[in-house]
Amino acid sequence: MAGSQWELPPELCCRPMAFVALTGLDVTYNAVHRAIWDAFCVNRRADRVPISFKVLAGDHEYPKCRTKRTSYEWYIPKGILKTGWMNKHLNLVPALVVLFYELDWDDPQWKEKQSECATKVEIVRTSLQGRNTKVAVVLIQKKTPLPPGEDLVASERASSLCNACDLSGKSLFVLPHTDHLVGYIIRLENAFYEHAQTYYYTEIRRVKSHKEFLNKTTHQLLFVRHQFKIAFFSELKQDTQNALKYYRTAYSLVHELRAHETNMLEIKTMAGFINYKICRLCFQHNTPLDAIAQFRKHIDLCKKKIGSGDLAFEHNAWMSKQFQSFGELFDEAIKLGLTAIQTQNPGFYYQQAACYSQDRKLLAQQLCQAGAVCPAPDPLDTPTGGLDFYGQRPWRQGHQSIDPPDPEKERTGILALQIKERDVAHSELIIALLSNAVAQFKKYKCPRMKSHLMVQMGEEYYHAKDYTKALKLLDYVMCDYRTERWWGLLTAILTTALRCAYLMANVKDYMTYCMELLGRASTLKEEQKSRIEKNLFKVLKNEVPEAEPECEPSESSAAAALWKDRMALSGSNEVSMEVQDYIPFIQCKARFLAPSFHVDQPIQLQVFLRADCPHPVSFNKLSVSLSNQSYNQWCVVESGQDNMCLSPGKTSCFTFTFVAKTQDVGKKVEMTGIELMLGSRVFLSWRGAGGDAASAHEALQASRSSRPRRHGPEAWQEGDWDSLTIQHSTMIISRVPKISVQLSHQPPALNNEMYCITLTIQSQEEGVAREVRLTTGLKPGQDANLSQATHVTLDRAQVCDASDPALLPDIPLGDLNPGHKVEQRVYVRCVSTGPRVFLFHVAYSINTSVDGQEINCNCHKDETVSIETVEPFDVSAKFVSTKFEPLERVVVDIPFVLMTDLLSSSPWPLLLHSSSLQLVTMTTCTPQSQSQLEQVLLQTGECASECFCLQCPPSADGNGTVATGQYVVSWRRESSSLDTPLVHTTVPLPHILLENVPLYIHAELPSFGRVRETLPVRYHIENRTALVQQVEMAVEPSDAFMFSGLKQVRLHILPGAEQQMLYNYYPLMAGYQSLPQLNISLPRCPTTNTHTLRRFLPQRIFVKPQGRQLDDASIAAA
Repeated sequence: MAGSQWELPPELCCRPMAFVALTGLDVTYNAVHRAIWDAFCVNRRADRVPISFKVLAGDHEYPKCRTKRTSYEWYIPKGILKTGWMNKHLNLVPALVVLFYELDWDDPQWKEKQSECATKVEIVRTSLQGRNTKVAVVLIQKKTPLPPGEDLVASERASSLCNACDLSGKSLFVLPHTDHLVGYIIRLENAFYEHAQTYYYTEIRRVKSHKEFLNKTTHQLLFVRHQFKIAFFSELKQDTQNALKYYRTAYSLVHELRAHETNMLEIKTMAGFINYKICRLCFQHNTPLDAIAQFRKHIDLCKKKIGSGDLAFEHNAWMSKQFQSFGELFDEAIKLGLTAIQTQNPGFYYQQAACYSQDRKLLAQQLCQAGAVCPAPDPLDTPTGGLDFYGQRPWRQGHQSIDPPDPEKERTGILALQIKERDVAHSELIIALLSNAVAQFKKYKCPRMKSHLMVQMGEEYYHAKDYTKALKLLDYVMCDYRTERWWGLLTAILTTALRCAYLMANVKDYMTYCMELLGRASTLKEEQKSRIEKNLFKVLKNEVPEAEPECEPSESSAAAALWKDRMALSGSNEVSMEVQDYIPFIQCKARFLAPSFHVDQPIQLQVFLRADCPHPVSFNKLSVSLSNQSYNQWCVVESGQDNMCLSPGKTSCFTFTFVAKTQDVGKKVEMTGIELMLGSRVFLSWRGAGGDAASAHEALQASRSSRPRRHGPEAWQEGDWDSLTIQHSTMIISRVPKISVQLSHQPPALNNEMYCITLTIQSQEEGVAREVRLTTGLKPGQDANLSQATHVTLDRAQVCDASDPALLPDIPLGDLNPGHKVEQRVYVRCVSTGPRVFLFHVAYSINTSVDGQEINCNCHKDETVSIETVEPFDVSAKFVSTKFEPLERVVVDIPFVLMTDLLSSSPWPLLLHSSSLQLVTMTTCTPQSQSQLEQVLLQTGECASECFCLQCPPSADGNGTVATGQYVVSWRRESSSLDTPLVHTTVPLPHILLENVPLYIHAELPSFGRVRETLPVRYHIENRTALVQQVEMAVEPSDAFMFSGLKQVRLHILPGAEQQMLYNYYPLMAGYQSLPQLNISLPRCPTTNTHTLRRFLPQRIFVKPQGRQLDDASIAAA
């Protein structure tokens, strides 16, 4: 069989489409014909009918049609399905032949061209040789045809042409070559598709008609063949439901065939073909579960049909192809919209295909003889170069009996197949399948399956002697196995990688894998580790290592020659190996002894080394790199010093000490790397403070252990390596200051006052504290608005303003001798309330000695204090009339009273110095006199009140709201000294509504009356307008008073003039009595009512009872 015998034929895998042959088109030299052909086949959309078009010559010879068999009585079939049958009906035998001919209805040479067209049709029919293929004619015309029935000439000539060509009217078409060519072509396609459907329906009926001539004794193969053909024709007809039904029947029939060694391959081949078709159609019908169930059934039925034991590898090859084909179908369905899941995806089928390919490889190695020579003549050659039937042997085609016809030919044929199998690149097949599986498992997020298959790919590359790719894959998966701590798997992978590195003579990789196989993660036995350690030391000495076991002798000798060349060339070249991402045989951990050191303390760091190999290891140099490279010189151990040898399983500690520089205060010192020199040219390096791929998990396990552990610098002496923690950095902090800072103040601070804070600094140093500096004020980092509302000064004589800063930096306080102290007062003015944090930063320098070195240390001490700022008092103001009645609005040019209340909210006594009004539009009715609050001492919760008589001058605008002004209070704390500046608190006064009245009326009357005594009351009525006002007045009667005067009167008052009305009231009852009410109306000012004018008059008066004369008798009685 052909070398690609296990590949499915392309005609089986493609989508069957109706084959239509187009003749009469010259697509090379005729532009019109070319445009017609392009319209048929270029840029076909998915919604167009499924047809396969091909341009053929008019006299093209189609495959000859066999003579129809009339009886199957003595017919013995030679096989199930011929190898060329599917291709014949897909590409060779058309369902419809279409003849294109240029002919217009009004062509002057109609008769001659009609005859020529009929001749061409006859030639096509002759070339088809009795097949049922349909024939159609398409007339290419230049003009657009008229609607049917309107062109009588066209109808007549169409009928004549059909008779001449022996065509039905449905087989003659007209194709106008106009702008709408594609539309006409699509209509033609639909008509062609209907003709093709009819053809395949006829073929199906023809095949079905053979069934009555068959018997199940000798024609079992024909039952399978016919069902397959009917199903295939149904697919060509696009009847996929019936196609699936017939394929299922064919599949059942193929497994009913009597299987033996000679026909086993043919049965499996046809079963595989039919299974492929069934699964493909199930996926096409969107029933993936049916496809999976069919495939599982197929595998269960066929997995034990091995056939000849000498060719057992063929069965594994066939099984591999079944899984691969199903995986490809599954993947194709997913691309078309099917949803797969993590536990059911194409990767599992590719993986199983790879497993069968691996079994095939092993069987081929066992069964195929290495020195065998292909017999002559080659039994695999056939006269035609191919097989007649799928799945048959080349040397016995058409043979269906149980025993082979020629045992000798059978043996030579099997030998030829074995020799051919020996030359197959099995590893390439396996790698391709594994690669497909890895891509699927990566897509569906199955990392462990992906890693497992990548290991297998690496091993296959190793067997294929592609060591570079093998190492690349194995290196990739080693990271995963280190992370998940699969030590046994990691060891196996490292062993394979070590062999690859040895055979490539890759020095660096070889040493890396040796070091890891010697480490604690390796599960190798001690003798294996000893051999590897011996080889590692040889490489360190520039010697050739011994060959790795399981390497072929020829490869080992070639590798030894490579190693000699490498050793000679490498010489003294340094090799640097980063081992932190591995698990090397030397473990390293480092730590600073404290997370921070004062600048006057020596910095100490420790490096711990531990060897896990079977034998002691010597090293020549150990160095630690720090972020500040100037310290690196103090962190080196060179050869010649003690303890340069690491004993197996024991921990060695190396301690380094250095003095920090004063300019590094506030900076972090980090370990950037640790380097260990093995031999004369190999350097092992760790990033940071050491550790490796497994140390983090080991430290976690140790922290969870219930076994008590010691902490601190001596913990390593117990040998508990896992309890050692890495401290990769330390902070250099300033020297501890030996001064005391005390603050004295009286909180809370009052808004706007000069708040005094007294700072006392006392030295406890043994030497002189030089250049003592104070930075004080608002602590940075608070609300930005606070810095605008806080001012700090040292001068108490001046009140702080906006020019004073919120923070005073570097205030020099001079030198401070031991035991002495210095005092400084700081004044803070806060112009808003709320809490504030104030900083007092005292810095100085002092000389000290560290490890015999004199250094100048800058020391500082910070003190912070949070101070709440509160308002000293609350001020409220209100407007009242001269009768002390509340006013909502004031009348222009009429006096009123402003009353202020000052309520102390300070916890400390306040001394009020003075108060004043700053008026805007108002004027005072009384001369400016001494403040009513002057020198008033106000305790917490006490209230001080003050009143002012004001009036709004006539020049002010009429009705509206006007500003009154400000109320200024000068004060200080009662406890503060006399020279302390006063605090001036300004309180804005509320706005007031103004009102203009046309008439102002007020009354003159005594402060009290007496019963039955005359009470004179004089009313003053003033006209405040520019018009003569008519005033109507009436006095209402009262039960408490009799009166004399005009009860009702009408007056005329000139502008600016005043009228007086006198009434004598005669009180009748004692006590507070309501005066008789005046009803006043202004006809010319209807908006002004009586109530508006009456508010200026007194409403009540106190009436005393009538007095009597006392005589002597009454006095004596009393």
